[in-house]
Amino acid sequence: MLQLMLHAHPRIAIPPETRFLMAAYDARCDFGDLAEEANRLALARWIVDRKKTRFGDLGLDGEKVVQEIVAGPPTLGSALAIVLRAYAARFGKPRWGDKRPGYFQRIPALLRMFPDAQVVQLVRDGRDCVASLKEMDWYKQDAFHALSTWVESIEAGERAAKTLGPGAYHRMYYERLIGDPGTELKSLCAFLGEDFDPAMCEPEQIAAVAVPGRKVWHQRTHDEITTARSGTWRTRLTPAEIALCESVAGDLLREHGYEISGTGRPERGDHARYRRVAAHRRLATRKREILDLVRRRTEPSDVTARLTG
Repeated sequence: MLQLMLHAHPRIAIPPETRFLMAAYDARCDFGDLAEEANRLALARWIVDRKKTRFGDLGLDGEKVVQEIVAGPPTLGSALAIVLRAYAARFGKPRWGDKRPGYFQRIPALLRMFPDAQVVQLVRDGRDCVASLKEMDWYKQDAFHALSTWVESIEAGERAAKTLGPGAYHRMYYERLIGDPGTELKSLCAFLGEDFDPAMCEPEQIAAVAVPGRKVWHQRTHDEITTARSGTWRTRLTPAEIALCESVAGDLLREHGYEISGTGRPERGDHARYRRVAAHRRLATRKREILDLVRRRTEPSDVTARLTG
């Protein structure tokens, strides 16, 4: 919904979720020194030709994008920015962004590529987030993983708020956004340095253009903004799941303005199981961070985007 609201702005384009930004960053050592044209060509073909990148969802001329990357600055960030710039140009817009829920885990890497990026975090009641993830066909994990993801995202946002400051980080709340879109979007536009446009309050008008039809789980983006789904965790989660969420994340929920229902206690063993899941996820995150540090020592070329304008 927020992606579409921003895409409805006359100066901003936010594409459907792709799969090439962080994948390319993690594989940057494989592409070699991008000062060499052959390596820029290989990177461009890796982005454009592979189904896994979901480049096809952007509606772009792949060969033209390949040519632009080859002719562009010899850095990974530049190549990736060229793709997103081309998407913005498709709609005649000067600014672009990108949206994926998992980006909260990769803010430092994203800022290495795009140092002047502005980070927008949309916070939603963690219980609704757990309920929503559980219902997604593509989500293969359980409520323990879903809850841990929410906790991690909130903690990452709090770190970003402290390190980036108000000029580079902006927090929004889903419940406020659907309750008063105009006020919340005016605040967002002020952060972005853009004028508010009323079209942003009608994201459903462009859903057919900016949401791939195969993403049936985004079907509600074709409807008008509604508050009907807010707070539905009360019926979508089991009492044990509600109790687990409030027991584990009660302090975070309260800090962000969410009331606790006080629904019983978690089932026996649920706390221990959650701790195991959370510890496993923290270990995976730490391993990724260490691997990234190792790659930084051997990366063959700069990753910072050098596009102008």
